Amino acid sequence: MEETAEKRRGRATKVGRVVSDRMKKTIVVEVERRVQDVQYGRTVRRTRRFLAHDEEGSARVGDRVRIEETRPLSRWKRWRLAEIVAKAEA
Repeated sequence: MEETAEKRRGRATKVGRVVSDRMKKTIVVEVERRVQDVQYGRTVRRTRRFLAHDEEGSARVGDRVRIEETRPLSRWKRWRLAEIVAKAEA
């Protein structure tokens, strides 16, 4: 059975940068968001790291990737690699 984009409509996606690819079939993706400070109103960066499943091992450090929410794959892995948005410059 083929999975289409329509079936995955309800799943959350995030775009971030690969910061580690040293594990087998797993990448660490750092997602950055900008929020406004409540007290001072200044825009600040907040980053969060996600472990994502990379079956083919195709993502490398520095790549911009899109990850998609999935069922729990391990203790911390709840995301999988959906696509590589942009390759890192060598």
